[in-house]
Amino acid sequence: MSSAERGVGRSVEDSVGASTGASTVTVTSSGSASNSADKRQLELSRRLLQLLLQDFTGAVSVRLWNGETVAGPAQASTVFELRKAAPLRDMLFGKNLNRLAEAYLAGDVGYQGSLERIFDLIDFLQHRTLSAAEKWQVLKLLLQMQANPVPVLNGDKGGIKRDGNSRATISHHYDVDNEFYQLVLDPEMVYSCAYFHDDSQSLAQAQRNKLDHICRKLMLQPGETLLDIGCGWGGLAIWATTHYGVKVHGITLSQKQLSYGAERVRSLGLADKITLELRDYRELPQHEIYDKIVSVGMFEHIGVSNFPLYFATVQRLLKPGGLFLNHGITNDTGWQAAASSRFINEYIFPDGELARISDVTNAMEKQKFEILDVEALRMHYAMTLRFWMENLLANQDKAVEIAGLRIFRLWRLYMAGSAYFFDQGNLGLYQIVAGKNRHPWPLPLTRQHLYQ
Repeated sequence: MSSAERGVGRSVEDSVGASTGASTVTVTSSGSASNSADKRQLELSRRLLQLLLQDFTGAVSVRLWNGETVAGPAQASTVFELRKAAPLRDMLFGKNLNRLAEAYLAGDVGYQGSLERIFDLIDFLQHRTLSAAEKWQVLKLLLQMQANPVPVLNGDKGGIKRDGNSRATISHHYDVDNEFYQLVLDPEMVYSCAYFHDDSQSLAQAQRNKLDHICRKLMLQPGETLLDIGCGWGGLAIWATTHYGVKVHGITLSQKQLSYGAERVRSLGLADKITLELRDYRELPQHEIYDKIVSVGMFEHIGVSNFPLYFATVQRLLKPGGLFLNHGITNDTGWQAAASSRFINEYIFPDGELARISDVTNAMEKQKFEILDVEALRMHYAMTLRFWMENLLANQDKAVEIAGLRIFRLWRLYMAGSAYFFDQGNLGLYQIVAGKNRHPWPLPLTRQHLYQ
């Protein structure tokens, strides 16, 4: 199976939803009034979808709850299923992704085929511009459907609330049961972008590649001290100690991650080499100094307004001549109150905030870091996410047992959307290596040492 095909399959979780009360509209013979009302909603929904999707050329078809295909190719391998009229009235057709997400989580919309491909449809709708005449038609249709048309016509202008990388918001995402993550991740429990040498490699091998790639970039040497900011379940700390002989201080804001990582450190007999603790990077002692510092997959929680404090703290903690590697997600527009941003903040990362890569490097340079190496890995993250989706789907029953159907669906939606936007280039992933001093030069003259 190629990397582009991972995560593609029938909507297995929707069959679970159907058996647990997912809503559909059923027309009975108990009264002509209800039958007539349903036909009316079908007709209005059909007209509204045909209006909005008249220029859609993607490979996704749209099907109403009576089995009728109203847009897209009739024989499409991916089908978006509208199971009742209410989501069509309420979800703003992609302009408010949270309403669409709620409809999916409730089982009021579903899909067959690839959930990732559904984002072709969502992306089209998010960028759909209505003419004055089309707005008038939408207005009339929504009034006939007894819906409030104002949000559709004006757009959702809600902002994004952030709390500043707090323990509570980190727990919101990372303190899902560790067993759930074990179903999805590789054996090292690495919850960040892997590094594939080719598209035939396994996720486990690609994550080992990534851990070693980071250690090589940091030029780790036996006896050095490494600070791991956002150490997760301890995978990088353990790799760096066992393969490069360094002493690691790892910090996290997730109690469940800490408990798992600390137990693994003890079981491997590495307690004298690795210290993991529940600590905010802003609470690290003033006197601490480290040879090397790394942050992988934590940077997204910092917040742009906290860049100066974050990079100044790393600068203070890093010894003269030391190296710092920052591995994090970026986007192509800066963080805006767009539909996808609100979805991430509401459901996945309550403190998530992404920036352009230029904004990140600029913030680092303002704190007197010298940028030594920048590597783009966005396609590696798309591949990683598809492996995670495949693992989650393969372990569906256990995942639902541990976390519930809503969390299962939420993670499927989040990972499919992320894979789609990494593939499209809206999201990026960069590893940046920076140095504290400009003299002496801290790296070899070429990058050959990374690939030997």
